[in-house]
Amino acid sequence: MSAQIRIPRMFSRASAVSALTVAAVGGTVATPGYPPEAEAATVAAKALRIAASKKGAPYRYGAAGPKRFDCSGLTQYAYKRAGKRLPRTAAAQYNGTRHIKAASRKSGDLVFFHSGSGVYHVGVYAGSGRIWHAPKTGTVVRLERIWTKKVWYGHVR
Repeated sequence: MSAQIRIPRMFSRASAVSALTVAAVGGTVATPGYPPEAEAATVAAKALRIAASKKGAPYRYGAAGPKRFDCSGLTQYAYKRAGKRLPRTAAAQYNGTRHIKAASRKSGDLVFFHSGSGVYHVGVYAGSGRIWHAPKTGTVVRLERIWTKKVWYGHVR
Protein backbone atom coordinates (compact mmCIF):
# COMPACT_ATOMS: atom_id res chain seq x y z
CA MET A 1 0.00 0.00 0.00
CA SER A 2 1.41 3.39 -0.89
CA ALA A 3 0.89 6.76 0.74
CA GLN A 4 -2.02 8.74 -0.65
CA ILE A 5 -1.95 12.51 -0.77
CA ARG A 6 -4.97 14.69 -1.45
CA ILE A 7 -3.75 17.72 -3.33
CA PRO A 8 -5.87 20.87 -3.08
CA ARG A 9 -7.42 22.05 -6.37
CA MET A 10 -5.17 25.11 -6.46
CA PHE A 11 -2.28 22.81 -7.47
CA SER A 12 -2.18 21.11 -10.85
CA ARG A 13 -1.56 17.38 -11.06
CA ALA A 14 1.80 18.12 -12.66
CA SER A 15 2.94 20.11 -9.62
CA ALA A 16 5.45 18.43 -7.39
CA VAL A 17 4.08 19.14 -3.96
CA SER A 18 5.73 17.85 -0.81
CA ALA A 19 3.72 16.35 2.03
CA LEU A 20 4.66 19.36 4.14
CA THR A 21 3.20 21.75 1.58
CA VAL A 22 0.01 19.73 1.35
CA ALA A 23 -0.32 19.73 5.14
CA ALA A 24 0.38 23.48 5.29
CA VAL A 25 -2.57 24.25 3.02
CA GLY A 26 -4.97 21.91 4.77
CA GLY A 27 -4.50 18.72 2.77
CA THR A 28 -4.21 15.21 4.16
CA VAL A 29 -1.46 12.63 4.03
CA ALA A 30 -2.31 8.95 4.49
CA THR A 31 0.30 6.81 6.21
CA PRO A 32 0.66 3.27 4.80
CA GLY A 33 -0.75 0.62 7.13
CA TYR A 34 -2.81 3.02 9.25
CA PRO A 35 -6.49 3.70 8.57
CA PRO A 36 -7.44 7.37 8.49
CA GLU A 37 -8.86 8.69 11.79
CA ALA A 38 -12.18 9.32 10.08
CA GLU A 39 -12.46 5.64 9.15
CA ALA A 40 -11.79 4.55 12.75
CA ALA A 41 -14.33 7.07 14.01
CA THR A 42 -16.87 5.84 11.48
CA VAL A 43 -16.53 2.23 12.67
CA ALA A 44 -17.03 3.25 16.32
CA ALA A 45 -19.99 5.48 15.42
CA LYS A 46 -21.56 2.70 13.38
CA ALA A 47 -21.07 0.17 16.20
CA LEU A 48 -22.69 2.61 18.63
CA ARG A 49 -25.70 3.10 16.30
CA ILE A 50 -26.07 -0.67 15.89
CA ALA A 51 -25.95 -1.27 19.66
CA ALA A 52 -28.54 1.50 20.17
CA SER A 53 -30.77 -0.04 17.50
CA LYS A 54 -31.07 -3.14 19.69
CA LYS A 55 -32.81 -1.17 22.45
CA GLY A 56 -35.36 -3.41 24.14
CA ALA A 57 -33.86 -6.72 22.94
CA PRO A 58 -34.06 -9.26 25.78
CA TYR A 59 -30.99 -10.35 27.73
CA ARG A 60 -30.08 -14.00 27.32
CA TYR A 61 -26.90 -15.53 28.70
CA GLY A 62 -24.61 -16.61 25.86
CA ALA A 63 -26.67 -14.89 23.15
CA ALA A 64 -25.00 -12.82 20.44
CA GLY A 65 -27.99 -11.58 18.47
CA PRO A 66 -29.69 -10.61 16.41
CA LYS A 67 -32.75 -10.74 18.72
CA ARG A 68 -31.25 -11.59 22.15
CA PHE A 69 -27.94 -10.61 23.72
CA ASP A 70 -25.68 -10.90 26.70
CA CYS A 71 -23.24 -8.04 27.32
CA SER A 72 -20.32 -9.24 25.22
CA GLY A 73 -22.69 -10.64 22.61
CA LEU A 74 -24.08 -7.13 22.07
CA THR A 75 -20.64 -5.53 21.68
CA GLN A 76 -19.43 -8.34 19.43
CA TYR A 77 -22.56 -8.08 17.27
CA ALA A 78 -22.37 -4.28 16.98
CA TYR A 79 -18.71 -4.26 15.98
CA LYS A 80 -19.08 -7.21 13.60
CA ARG A 81 -21.86 -5.35 11.77
CA ALA A 82 -19.59 -2.26 11.74
CA GLY A 83 -16.80 -4.29 10.12
CA LYS A 84 -14.55 -5.28 13.05
CA ARG A 85 -14.09 -8.62 14.77
CA LEU A 86 -14.12 -8.96 18.55
CA PRO A 87 -13.59 -12.05 20.71
CA ARG A 88 -16.67 -13.48 22.43
CA THR A 89 -16.26 -12.74 26.16
CA ALA A 90 -15.92 -9.41 28.00
CA ALA A 91 -12.47 -10.38 29.32
CA ALA A 92 -11.23 -11.47 25.88
CA GLN A 93 -12.61 -8.26 24.36
CA TYR A 94 -10.71 -6.23 26.95
CA ASN A 95 -7.52 -8.08 26.04
CA GLY A 96 -8.20 -7.42 22.35
CA THR A 97 -8.60 -3.65 22.59
CA ARG A 98 -6.18 -0.74 22.93
CA HIS A 99 -6.54 0.36 26.55
CA ILE A 100 -7.21 4.05 26.97
CA LYS A 101 -7.70 6.48 29.84
CA ALA A 102 -11.14 7.79 30.77
CA ALA A 103 -10.12 11.25 29.53
CA SER A 104 -9.47 9.77 26.06
CA ARG A 105 -12.72 7.81 25.74
CA LYS A 106 -15.00 8.56 22.82
CA SER A 107 -18.44 7.41 21.82
CA GLY A 108 -18.24 3.89 20.46
CA ASP A 109 -15.32 2.83 22.68
CA LEU A 110 -15.91 -0.12 24.97
CA VAL A 111 -16.42 0.22 28.72
CA PHE A 112 -15.22 -2.72 30.82
CA PHE A 113 -16.45 -3.25 34.37
CA HIS A 114 -13.99 -4.99 36.65
CA SER A 115 -13.56 -6.39 40.10
CA GLY A 116 -9.88 -6.47 40.98
CA SER A 117 -8.14 -7.66 37.84
CA GLY A 118 -11.13 -9.53 36.42
CA VAL A 119 -13.45 -8.04 33.79
CA TYR A 120 -17.08 -9.12 34.29
CA HIS A 121 -19.16 -6.80 32.06
CA VAL A 122 -18.87 -4.68 28.90
CA GLY A 123 -20.90 -2.02 27.12
CA VAL A 124 -20.55 0.52 24.30
CA TYR A 125 -19.76 4.06 25.47
CA ALA A 126 -22.49 6.47 24.33
CA GLY A 127 -21.01 9.70 25.68
CA SER A 128 -21.96 11.77 28.74
CA GLY A 129 -21.08 8.92 31.12
CA ARG A 130 -23.61 6.49 29.60
CA ILE A 131 -23.42 3.10 27.92
CA TRP A 132 -25.55 0.83 25.78
CA HIS A 133 -25.46 -2.63 27.31
CA ALA A 134 -27.32 -5.85 28.03
CA PRO A 135 -27.30 -5.84 31.85
CA LYS A 136 -28.52 -9.20 33.20
CA THR A 137 -31.21 -11.86 33.12
CA GLY A 138 -34.68 -10.34 33.20
CA THR A 139 -33.63 -7.06 31.57
CA VAL A 140 -33.30 -5.70 28.04
CA VAL A 141 -30.65 -3.82 26.06
CA ARG A 142 -30.75 -0.26 27.31
CA LEU A 143 -28.94 3.05 27.72
CA GLU A 144 -27.76 3.58 31.27
CA ARG A 145 -25.41 5.76 33.30
CA ILE A 146 -22.12 4.17 34.31
CA TRP A 147 -22.78 3.32 37.96
CA THR A 148 -19.25 2.71 39.26
CA LYS A 149 -15.75 4.06 38.98
CA LYS A 150 -14.39 0.51 38.60
CA VAL A 151 -14.27 0.66 34.81
CA TRP A 152 -11.59 0.48 32.16
CA TYR A 153 -11.90 1.70 28.59
CA GLY A 154 -10.82 0.10 25.35
CA HIS A 155 -10.64 1.31 21.77
CA VAL A 156 -11.38 -1.30 19.10
CA ARG A 157 -8.49 -1.42 16.64
